[in-house]
Amino acid sequence: MRVYRVGGAIRDMLLNFPSIENDWVVVGATPSQLIDLKYRPVGRDFPVFIHPKTGEEYALARTEIKTGHGYKGFKFHAHPSVKLEDDLIRRDLTINAIAEDSSGTLIDPCNGQRDLRKKVLRHVSSSFVEDPLRVLRTARFAARYHHLGFTVANETMQLMRSVSEGKELDCLNPERVWKETEKALLEKSPQVYVKILRQCGALKRLFPEIDQLFTAEPSNHKIHAHGSTTLMALEKIAKLSDSGPIRFAVLVHRVGEMVNCSPKLFPTSNPLDLRISILRALFDRLKTPKKYRELGLTFATHYKPFCLVPHLESSELLKLVLAISDKSSTCKFENFLLCCDGISNGERGGREKMCVTASFIRSAIEIVNSVGISDLELKGLQGRQIGQEIRNVQLAMLDEFKQNFFGHKTLEESN
Repeated sequence: MRVYRVGGAIRDMLLNFPSIENDWVVVGATPSQLIDLKYRPVGRDFPVFIHPKTGEEYALARTEIKTGHGYKGFKFHAHPSVKLEDDLIRRDLTINAIAEDSSGTLIDPCNGQRDLRKKVLRHVSSSFVEDPLRVLRTARFAARYHHLGFTVANETMQLMRSVSEGKELDCLNPERVWKETEKALLEKSPQVYVKILRQCGALKRLFPEIDQLFTAEPSNHKIHAHGSTTLMALEKIAKLSDSGPIRFAVLVHRVGEMVNCSPKLFPTSNPLDLRISILRALFDRLKTPKKYRELGLTFATHYKPFCLVPHLESSELLKLVLAISDKSSTCKFENFLLCCDGISNGERGGREKMCVTASFIRSAIEIVNSVGISDLELKGLQGRQIGQEIRNVQLAMLDEFKQNFFGHKTLEESN
């Protein structure tokens, strides 16, 4: 029995890139041998075991044959006769097909070290197209190593296009799509993930709502700009926050906005309602976790009113405050504010304007939250009447606050 460290840990070691976990391949062993050594079996599709002390994954060397559609459409063969090289050449990219033995010697049958030096993401073999998840993984690695100068090899991009044009992407379940996307959002350059998926055609298949931001209509060329500005915002927010929900909210905040530009298609519908419906459909399809969904919907719904604060009526201001704040925590508003910072452009005075707006909203939140039942003269009011009275007091206080804050000037004039 021989054990080798493989894949990402070796790749990142050679790149001097932080790596948080090791993966191991075991050659010349059987499942019963590992179980006798107290390894715990966890793999349902192929033999994977957890080390009894380190908790790291150890997989028996294996080969695979394509038998169906999707990333699960494989038949695996794990046997003591399977060689290390046989296991390595079934992997996705050359830089992931490097192993290290117990003495530190590297085994590199696919020239992964060469591609690390050239900073190229290259497929190991034409079998790359058999697993559609590899399209997403390659885009994610492009996002991870973009700042180091890595690019996708032209021939690999061609294979990714081939996968996107076929039906294999349709076989990916939403959980796997979301898992890869969430990982990509947390990489150093998440905007590259979107760019690569769009370049190979996978964005249109998996995320048509986002892809539509890049699609210009003959009657309105502004739609095309939505995509490029969204990518710039995603690049900016990645430098401001490492929060997945915040980055995701910035990515999707303009989804569905093209309906505002196409009144002939939706003559009797509320554009905001349509946008939110489109966004909800995206979240439902991806099975997006609650924390991503909540911030995404809140930001998409209210980022425009936030930018128009000086012009809002007190009732509109109250609605905004209640939507983006939380009495028990300032976290909700601070996350919303970070998203706003991400989409703000670099125009002169833009940063100062947003700071003034943020200061104004913070004060408005304090005013709204300061009003309680104990402050009111209820005079026999009950049920909804109490809530309406609280609202009336909040509106009156916001009216006074706005007048004192702005006077007769708009926010732009105040700056």
